[in-house]
Amino acid sequence: MRHVVLFHSVYGLRPAVRAAADRLRAAGHQVSTPDLYGVPAAATVEEGFALLDKIGHDVVLDRARAALGDLPAETVLAGFSMGAGVAGALLAERPAAAGLLLLHGTGGAPDAVRPGLPVQLHLADPDPYDAPDEVDEWRQAITDAGADLTVFHYPAVGHLFTDPELPDYAPDATAAAWPRVLAFLAVC
Repeated sequence: MRHVVLFHSVYGLRPAVRAAADRLRAAGHQVSTPDLYGVPAAATVEEGFALLDKIGHDVVLDRARAALGDLPAETVLAGFSMGAGVAGALLAERPAAAGLLLLHGTGGAPDAVRPGLPVQLHLADPDPYDAPDEVDEWRQAITDAGADLTVFHYPAVGHLFTDPELPDYAPDATAAAWPRVLAFLAVC
């Protein structure tokens, strides 16, 4: 089983992130869920973006780096929405990462991808934060760089469709996503 670090969305460390970590732990993985904000989670996406602006992207990345400090080099980098971006941003610093799991957002620059790196993306279709042409461009670049990419699109759902406390929640899409995530982690 794997070590997984699971970075939260712009909302902050919400119960849905903890529940996702518990789901992965139940499958035998060791999971860390660092709080990149250090304050209670936001109630709305607007409050979340205000928190991110107040704390600063650099501080968030520094906290994410610190959370990875004692974890094995082969830790799977994972995240929800903004957290997917954080996971992708740290890929260049963690070249031995066993995989990149992106929930609700893209992440990772092509120059950080090693050949054969397992990458899995779960994305609403359409997604208000990831335009289809941008996703296609990212997909092409990351696969050209050698990533072993699998993309799952979930039609007619909201952005954070796996969070049962948000209006975006889509139980059928969530039920489809988690077995795919567990299968991905089983082969990383």
